[in-house]
Amino acid sequence: MTRNHASEPHDPRSRFDDSEHLRSLLQRLHDAGPGAWRRDREADALMEHVAQRYAALARKHDLGPWDAAAAAFEAMRTRAARHADDPWAVITRAVQITLGAEEKAAGMLCSPHQARRRRYAGFHRATRLSDRETSLLDWHPAFQVQPEDIVAKDTEPSTASQVKAAVDAAVRLFTLLGWPEPVARTGVDYICSRLADAGSRVAAYEALRRDSQARALLDIEQDSWTAMLRVVLGTPQPHHALTAAGRGILVRLLIGHSLTELLADDDLVLAVSLSAPGRQHRGGAGG
Repeated sequence: MTRNHASEPHDPRSRFDDSEHLRSLLQRLHDAGPGAWRRDREADALMEHVAQRYAALARKHDLGPWDAAAAAFEAMRTRAARHADDPWAVITRAVQITLGAEEKAAGMLCSPHQARRRRYAGFHRATRLSDRETSLLDWHPAFQVQPEDIVAKDTEPSTASQVKAAVDAAVRLFTLLGWPEPVARTGVDYICSRLADAGSRVAAYEALRRDSQARALLDIEQDSWTAMLRVVLGTPQPHHALTAAGRGILVRLLIGHSLTELLADDDLVLAVSLSAPGRQHRGGAGG
């Protein structure tokens, strides 16, 4: 006789702290299909538990407990959470990232999706005119006059603008070859941020290859994640160092290669297109 989970009484909330029980519940809700989260009483209890669990974290970001619960809900529906050795670690990291983006977006008056992007990392919170005692004319850059020689220097391409253009071109390459734009953008931005911290492409590659949090954030398979690292940062083996595969597309774009030239690289195009998330699954279904 099939058990009706929807009619079962709420389990004690302490059960949700057990990784095995949580993993089993998430898998059951996933297998039940659309609407399972709305009908299942244990799912209701889980959401209440999540709201309480992350209430303090939400307050830290000037948000409410159910804002954190909503972020956790999105994380709990991913494959990474269902198959993780420690689902709570994956969920907690996702909630931290989401709440941080929400707080930053509120301060910058933009969407959370924009706040996640590395290109906006240097932007500060919006400043109201009443926040300053001095006149707007005294401090706002728009009302300052610079000498002509400084203005001329400012018109020259900066390193930051070149890096931004290279990152945008890298994202464009992935999207043209079948990768979803949000996954490509978030993945490339994340790789670039870790590259800046690591100091070298090889060190960044090794750290990112083992970074399960990044894969959970993107919700992609390990093969797709590894392929993205190889394409962006280059193959880490020393004997490939001077080859196109060893340099990676980020270096190639920074030294002057165009997106058109990269798309003419058959090996590169094949590697990116075959590693697109979901491609292997679709191929298997079609066969």
